[in-house]
Amino acid sequence: MDCRKTGEMIRALRLEKGMTQKKLAEEMHVSEQAVSKWERGLGCPDVALLADLSRLLGVQAETLLLGQKKANAPDGGNMKRIKFYQCPDCGNLLTATGNAEIICCGKRLSPMKMQPADELHALHISDVEDEKLLSWLHPMEKAHHLTFVAAVGYDRVQIVRLYPEGASECRLPRIPWAKYFCGCSEESGTLFYSK
Repeated sequence: MDCRKTGEMIRALRLEKGMTQKKLAEEMHVSEQAVSKWERGLGCPDVALLADLSRLLGVQAETLLLGQKKANAPDGGNMKRIKFYQCPDCGNLLTATGNAEIICCGKRLSPMKMQPADELHALHISDVEDEKLLSWLHPMEKAHHLTFVAAVGYDRVQIVRLYPEGASECRLPRIPWAKYFCGCSEESGTLFYSK
């Protein structure tokens, strides 16, 4: 860890948040002098303080330790590159259209692996009025159920969260040239797509 780089980053992030050194010190339960020392690169925050400091400044502890943010190249929001992430602990569903570090429940998540849907995970898609009706054969039991279905078009995504003992169908707005996906409670790391 380079204390100078880390200090410069702490200062820049503190100013971004509109915080004074005094306010940051109060939130961290340290002295103003300690914050000033960090920002001048004359010392680094104690390891025990990194989790709270990173939360207050809105970055990961690793980013503070490195003293620099890694910027992604803008991708224009092209949904064709969308990646789905599902937390195995709390079930949160997150998406990103570019490279991202997704962390939930303190764990770094990997993108769900795409796989063609088998008969159990296949979505049956039909037109109903001005919407798409999605139905499936998959059981919707507490122990084993679909957790979500999604329609991904070129410029938008529509996600419906599903729950145990719920219906085996749902409606989604029509999205031109959409691809359809679903997630399963027993295979949380796999994203099934229907042709």
